[in-house]
Amino acid sequence: MNATQREKQVKALILFFIVALLVSGLTAFPIRREIDGLIRLFGPGTWMEALWPAMTEWLAFVHKGVTETYQAYPFLAYGTDWLAFAHIVIAIAFIGPLRDPVKNIWVIEFGLIACVLVLPLALICGPIRSIPFF
Repeated sequence: MNATQREKQVKALILFFIVALLVSGLTAFPIRREIDGLIRLFGPGTWMEALWPAMTEWLAFVHKGVTETYQAYPFLAYGTDWLAFAHIVIAIAFIGPLRDPVKNIWVIEFGLIACVLVLPLALICGPIRSIPFF
């Protein structure tokens, strides 16, 4: 593989990462509608209940939590608005490496470090927040 092919491959991966960040950010806005859809597809009374009852029970619990929180304390959703915004801003930061990956290698390194740090965060904070491992 020559340098031009390698650069195209790197840029394609960066573009994929940008799109993934944008999608994950944009999906943080409509959480209530998303959990409503999940409960219709995989909640109690669906095929999932027989296949994976613990997941169905968890989804019902999350649905109840989101619904009740949004009704009683809608301002708490503002936190996920900022989460969405952060994903979009981070995606924008990767435009530099998309143009010139070598010159902007520090952004790539930042992204790699952030990806690695997701695992300990999930493994530490998940149990603290009573989120099942699955």
